Amino acid sequence: MKHLEFDGRYAEAILNGKKRATVRLGRKPNLEPGDEVLIHSGGRVIAKAVIERVDSKPVGELTDEDAILDGFSNREELIKALKSHYKYLNEDSTAHTIAFRVVERFENPVMSSDYAYEGNLPIEIAEKALKHLDLPEEDRKLLELFLRAGSLRKAAHRLGGLNKRYLIREALRRAYEELKKKGIMGPKL
Repeated sequence: MKHLEFDGRYAEAILNGKKRATVRLGRKPNLEPGDEVLIHSGGRVIAKAVIERVDSKPVGELTDEDAILDGFSNREELIKALKSHYKYLNEDSTAHTIAFRVVERFENPVMSSDYAYEGNLPIEIAEKALKHLDLPEEDRKLLELFLRAGSLRKAAHRLGGLNKRYLIREALRRAYEELKKKGIMGPKL
């Protein structure tokens, strides 16, 4: 399932239906109408939504209607918010408006990091992968390091810093996908 991440300050507006879109700059998002996404806000998964449309246009062509869908009163408020999120913004920057509809609210939000593996704990994934899968040597080493260290943070520090967490997360993701294919693990959420 795909994901849309938001700053924690937008959670309530998303859940109460005031914010039904998001404007993003940069490369075109890998989202299409009909895609289901998990909505993350403030480090938690708060809802499931369906993408209704994805439009692209220059920032200079954003309208009050775009702003209202995004939970703002007018275009000027939207531009001010975009400037707080993006260092480089001008009238020619490409903006992508992603409209969505919340289809399920999570009464007890789940930590985003746990949802990455559909409710399965990373330690459990690593243990089962090492026991049941023929892993590439690099993934085996990363998962063994993770188990010895006891946390992503500690393992990343041993690899050279927190910016190395993605290596372990990618190994866990690959292992989880293989475990699912073999019917050893599946979604818990």
